[in-house]
Amino acid sequence: MVTDLELFADYFQIHVLDDESEGDLSDVWTDQAVLDGLGVTDDALAIGTDVNVTVAVSVHVLTHHPDDDNDAFDHIVEASLNLVSGRLVVLGCTDYFPDAARFVMPDGWTRIRASRRNLAAAADPDCEDEPEDTEEIRLQAWPAPYAQPHIIKRWARPDA
Repeated sequence: MVTDLELFADYFQIHVLDDESEGDLSDVWTDQAVLDGLGVTDDALAIGTDVNVTVAVSVHVLTHHPDDDNDAFDHIVEASLNLVSGRLVVLGCTDYFPDAARFVMPDGWTRIRASRRNLAAAADPDCEDEPEDTEEIRLQAWPAPYAQPHIIKRWARPDA
C-alpha cells in the first residue's frame, strides 16, 4: 500500500508515531540528531528535513524488509518504532493530530526507513517553488524486531 501526502515540514521536521504515543519529541534534537536528520523515542520519530516548507511524502506499508535502492536517494535513516496501537500516524509537527494520516499495521515493533531525495534543489535559496524543487521523503514501514537507529546514507549541504 502506498499513500502520497503533502506535509508542511514546520521546524524542519515531520513526525511518525504510534497513534497512542505520548512521546515527547521536544528533547530529541541533539546536535547529532540534527546531523542525522533523525530524533527517536520508543513510540515516536522526528524525521529531519532540509526545508521549512511543504514536502512530498510517500508512505509505503510493507510486510517485509524493502529492497536496496539507496542510489536513488540522498539521505537514508532507519529506526524502530513501537506501534502499541497498531496504527502508524504521519504528520507535520504542527499539524492537527486528529486529522493526521493513519495506517493500520501489526502492533509491536516496526522498522521505519526514511529516504530523502532532491535535497540540493529543495535547499537552494534561489529555487522557484516548483514541483521539481520539492524535497521528497519516502517512508517505508514493516514489522521487524527492535534494532538501533542506523544512518544508511548521509547527505550534507554543499555549503556545509
